[in-house]
Amino acid sequence: MKALPWILAGVGAGAAIAYVILNQPRPQAATGWDSVENAADRAVRWGSKSRVSGAGAKVAGKLKEGIGRIAGDGDLADEGVADQAVGAVKDAVGTIAQAAGDTLHDLNR
Repeated sequence: MKALPWILAGVGAGAAIAYVILNQPRPQAATGWDSVENAADRAVRWGSKSRVSGAGAKVAGKLKEGIGRIAGDGDLADEGVADQAVGAVKDAVGTIAQAAGDTLHDLNR
């Protein structure tokens, strides 16, 4: 159990780095409507946040599942599996939002 705080710290640091990297400002198009560009940027930012949140939920679900299996607690293990599914859905929705934002940006050029 001495390694658990280090694992959690590593996951937290990784999530923070991913959040910063995924939310870098993107170059604005020289042409097109600013309102469409703003909508595209908001969609990409929201998608990035959703993907990071989904990755965090998947990691937390794996931890819960592992602890539940080690402790013999079937309910905790099942809750961990459910958290992993929620994380996968958030990740997929974030990917779709990012793709929609990129498509809006490309169409606005």
